[in-house]
Amino acid sequence: MLQNIGIPGLIIVLVIALIIFGPSKLPEIGRAFGTTLREFKKSTSDLVSDEESKKDKDETQKTKIVE
Repeated sequence: MLQNIGIPGLIIVLVIALIIFGPSKLPEIGRAFGTTLREFKKSTSDLVSDEESKKDKDETQKTKIVE
């Protein structure tokens, strides 16, 4: 669905957001959105790294048992 927006659709969305929120609120909304995205990316990378470290730990224990 979002693949078909394109540049004209994006411009229309930005103009509507400008009309609804006004020029003074848009930077605040952008900052809040950026902060939210940054925290989401950090959380997902932490989850992935935790899962990888758990896998490594399990594999290490399996090799110790075999030896």
